[in-house]
This record gives sequence, C-alpha cells and structure tokens, in this order.
Amino acid sequence: MPRKELVGEVISNKMDRTVTVAVENHAAHPKYEKVIVTTNKHKAHDENNSCQIGDVVRIRECRPLSKTKRWLVVDTVGHAESAVEQEEK
Repeated sequence: MPRKELVGEVISNKMDRTVTVAVENHAAHPKYEKVIVTTNKHKAHDENNSCQIGDVVRIRECRPLSKTKRWLVVDTVGHAESAVEQEEK
C-alpha cells in the first residue's frame, strides 16, 4: 500500500530536526458550492535541518518518530525568498 504524500509550506523550524508544515485542502461545500479552505498542521522530520520558514516541501507518511511526529520531509519543492530579496522588491 503506498504511503500518503502531501505538499505544504513550512511555518516553523524552531525544533531540532523537526519542522511544522501547513497543508491546505480546498473542497466545495456540498450544498452551497463555495470553496472552503481547511489547513492541517503536521510535524515532519527534517534530518539535515535544511528547511527554512516559507519553503514549500513534500512530506511522506512514516512510522511514529515521536509522540506527535508522523511525517518525513522528502524534498523541497520551492525555496522561500530571503528577507533581503523581499525588501528589494
């Protein structure tokens, strides 16, 4: 059985080898058909502490690594712009 893979944005990297990833889900309301956005936060294992806040990463479901950590960072899809680059724009 394949493991689940999700794509989300890193919102916290303050822990050692752990990042918090926010994954958005867009679904239409069954009656009103308005698109509802829900956000789930997952803690994921980042072996090299390479993820920065704002990075878009792909995470994969894995065995429990701690009380709350059940995901593993597979790769970085997009990098966050640094603060210097944002100020220049």
